[in-house]
Amino acid sequence: MVMNLENEWKAVLKDEFEKPYFLRLKDFLRTEYSEKVCFPPWNEVFNAFNNTPYSDVKVVIIGQDPYHDYGQSHGLCFSVRKGVPIPPSLKNIFIEIQSDTNSEIPTHGDLTRWAKQGVLLLNATMSVEAHKAGSHRNKGWEIFTDAVIQNLSLTKEKLVFMLWGGSAKKKGAIVDKSKHLVLTSGHPSPLAANKGYWFGNNHFSKANEYLKSNGLQPIEW
Repeated sequence: MVMNLENEWKAVLKDEFEKPYFLRLKDFLRTEYSEKVCFPPWNEVFNAFNNTPYSDVKVVIIGQDPYHDYGQSHGLCFSVRKGVPIPPSLKNIFIEIQSDTNSEIPTHGDLTRWAKQGVLLLNATMSVEAHKAGSHRNKGWEIFTDAVIQNLSLTKEKLVFMLWGGSAKKKGAIVDKSKHLVLTSGHPSPLAANKGYWFGNNHFSKANEYLKSNGLQPIEW
């Protein structure tokens, strides 16, 4: 699995791969993927990193679990493959972007174009068994993704962290707010969005204003 990881990230995270928790996680995943249907596909588990090399990271969006139905998950949080119906949370993300930046709502939910611009689309838990939400939680992924977030916070400056919902806010609590812009709001899921916790957060324009103010290219959302 690690052999498929982009070289910059492989060097940055090399110490994590030798820790006991990660070795246990690898054993667990080998068994799960060999005996069950799991998502994303084995060769796309590290897609968030492979599409956004360490040196390119400008924005970090933290999700929870991958989608757990066929054909949806491809290793980027909130993203689905082209041709797959856009999930409700992603629809609300696109609606907010349209309102915030006056851009058109995309016709598909593949966010690879964000990743290629420096948006790390990181799920707290990076795999899941088919049709069983949360089935790979507490197996080691959370420790690994905490290490990723902490490394970015410590070694980089002027990143934008987007923390949507309670889980993401807890996950991002380790981010150094004196070095980075941390944007928080409710989750874009219909349950939270319809209660007024998502729409109007203007995170996408705020992120771009911050990037531009620090001499960085804004994201074409």
